[in-house]
Order: sequence, then C-alpha cells, then structure tokens
Amino acid sequence: MRMQAYTVEQVAEMLSIGRDKVYFLLRTNQLKSIKIGKLRRITDRHLADFISSLEAIDEA
Repeated sequence: MRMQAYTVEQVAEMLSIGRDKVYFLLRTNQLKSIKIGKLRRITDRHLADFISSLEAIDEA
C-alpha cells in the first residue's frame, strides 16, 4: 500500500478551503499531520480520519 503525503496548499485545494483554515485545523488538532524536517505534510490517512470525524458529527 502506497501512502500519499500532501502539502497544506494541496489539502486546501482538495477540500476547497483556504490555506489559513487548514493551518487552523492543524493548530486545533482537528486535522493531524507529520513533520519531515521543517516541512509539514498531511497524509491520506490523516485526511480520511478528518473527514470521518466530520461525518460522525454530521450524523449525531
């Protein structure tokens, strides 16, 4: 299985939200990420977990 890691800008585009909103989600731990040196990356697993958490809130 191959895992993808995306930049903040890529995630913002994928979710159709602003870059600042992605940083807010990271800062508030609603969206997880990894650091590679000084670079912040969001994996496809992080995205899937974030979207699942939104669906769970929506269903409640």
